[in-house]
Amino acid sequence: MLDGQGRIRSTREPESTPGPLFTLIRSKSSCVWAVRADVAGEIAAELDRLASEEPPIRDFHDVPIHADRYRSLVGGRIESGPAFTFPDEIPSPRDIALVDRLEMIERYFRGWTAAEIPERSPIMAVIEDGYPVSVCFCARSGETAAEAGLETAASFRRRGFAARVTLAWASAIRESRRIPLYSTSWSNAGSLAVARKLGLVQYASEWSIS
Repeated sequence: MLDGQGRIRSTREPESTPGPLFTLIRSKSSCVWAVRADVAGEIAAELDRLASEEPPIRDFHDVPIHADRYRSLVGGRIESGPAFTFPDEIPSPRDIALVDRLEMIERYFRGWTAAEIPERSPIMAVIEDGYPVSVCFCARSGETAAEAGLETAASFRRRGFAARVTLAWASAIRESRRIPLYSTSWSNAGSLAVARKLGLVQYASEWSIS
């Protein structure tokens, strides 16, 4: 979430956090960025100046041209990864359930609260022996778009469940007249494999310091 000055106030997650100190999103045609609201004005101005010099990205793996300078200004941990859109045609897989109650997911997925269920809906799930074992939900959600969050219980991985629930979630988001999005980190091999399997289309690369 951004404040009136375009500074980062918090993430868009149901249980929001302050968000990154600095984030830079680059596509083949443009570059946008934001600085967290509590970064000192002089440093924020320098980050803005440097970011304005960043060209559109050529290779999605390329680091920003001022990466070292950003790090020297704010410190912190670098996180980066691709952002994807879904193909025009999204098949709707069968045998996918809609989760609408906390007790449905408590067996394999700890840490959820009842208040999160409506905020993260639609929550699509693969069911085994009466319990969800793989779920895809809204990690971030807005009026025009939503971003997927994905989790599969450890003992049920490598069975194709993640791709199935992600397709079901994306289809539900399209039906709500919003744009389904998917992003991950370059280090998350499992999540990248899901993106490849689904034929997702990379449109940008995010680079941030937290």
